Amino acid sequence: MPDAKEIAINAFSMAAPTQSWAGLWAHPASNGLAYTDLEFWTDLAKLCERGLIDCVFLADILGANDAYGGTPEAALRSGTMLPNNDPMMLISAMAAVTRDLSFGITGNTTYETPYLLARRFSTLDHLTKGRVAWNVVTGILKSTAKAVGAENQVGHDARYDIADEYMELMYKLWEGSWEDDAAVRDKAARVFADPSKVHAIRHHGAHYHCEGIHLAEPSPQRTPLIYAAGASTRGRAFAGRHAEATFMSTNSIDFAKKTVRAYREEAIKAGRRPDSLKVFNAATVIVARTSAEARDLAADIARYSDETGNLAMFSQWLGIDLSKYAPDDPITYVESNAIQSIMEAMTRESGGREWKVRDLGAFAKVGGREAFFVGSVDEVCDEMIRWRDEADIDGFNLVRTVEPSGLTAFVDLVVPELQNRGAYKTAYREGSMREKLFPGSGGRLPQDHLGVTFRTSVSVERAEAVLA
Repeated sequence: MPDAKEIAINAFSMAAPTQSWAGLWAHPASNGLAYTDLEFWTDLAKLCERGLIDCVFLADILGANDAYGGTPEAALRSGTMLPNNDPMMLISAMAAVTRDLSFGITGNTTYETPYLLARRFSTLDHLTKGRVAWNVVTGILKSTAKAVGAENQVGHDARYDIADEYMELMYKLWEGSWEDDAAVRDKAARVFADPSKVHAIRHHGAHYHCEGIHLAEPSPQRTPLIYAAGASTRGRAFAGRHAEATFMSTNSIDFAKKTVRAYREEAIKAGRRPDSLKVFNAATVIVARTSAEARDLAADIARYSDETGNLAMFSQWLGIDLSKYAPDDPITYVESNAIQSIMEAMTRESGGREWKVRDLGAFAKVGGREAFFVGSVDEVCDEMIRWRDEADIDGFNLVRTVEPSGLTAFVDLVVPELQNRGAYKTAYREGSMREKLFPGSGGRLPQDHLGVTFRTSVSVERAEAVLA
């Protein structure tokens, strides 16, 4: 009998030579150096659609990772998340060669202008026919604050306070500016839009001010599907209010189960159904037809993994300069402005395991990182289903390793076996990204979502009032 819940899969990538695992662009089989070529992204999209992958999920950072040693040298040498290009520029090309694949795009609420970002997402939602999601992030790098001229980096929880207001303004623009039938497109009457049904948004808050109409007519989803990745206490509260999907990065099923439960509790607190929030966990997958082959592949990849680059990545995630510590120094809990959930997973939630600095530089199953599956097809499928059942997750973000061989192996080996077990779809559902992930949703924000409260009402003012 088929399993109750199909596993959703995102291909986790970034417009950079290498993403989470440092230095892998140097592997002979890697196409990482081609990240600036359009074909790199269209080939990725076509491979994902062949494997019925749900989404190409694009990470992004707006500053140079200089957390390790106070300079970006380690990130630059290893080509890890640096250099990195604008992920939004890739979507149209990938959408043009696919029909059903969706796209998750990271956008920063601390540094992006809401009014302009709202138009860019609406444009992509139009061009993709509703196949886009916004991964809402608040930023963790001090270098970003300095690069954009901010005097100081905003504190962790304060960034989420700003993001709450940011989301309010975005909902007003997407949901409240244009009525559903405002764009009449009447050739005979020579009227494109009914001005009486287009409303100006007047928002004057603690952090943002906006007066004007949304420049894009309503797109298929209006508000793109909302992702949020924060697993800290404040991040979970934000996700409970706003996110329709969220993701974390842990290799502990117990920690994942606890976090999933906390996400769903936050959704309930926000007046939403617990199943209104899909939860993904990051996973590195090395799969082959036999266990021995998979272990050999992992050992081969490990030879190209850059230890210093991996430590630079952890320095960024933890908000700690690991260059100041000896290889055998233990990782102990400290508060920081970075990703608090990773620090918690490595210390308070480590199950008694003491992680040392040298551990963080290895290509291996490491505390605070994602699930790490190495094995035969059956072994990998067993583990993925176990995570789904025991942690109650909805899917995985597949972390980029040596591509395209890594993702190709997943598509050719893992997908068919998951389908055989009734744990993976055999065809895409019709409709927008929201309809594919939440069948029967109709493509718009659900009625229990906060964003619905900002749909056209007496609280918005007509465009003529602003233009007068």
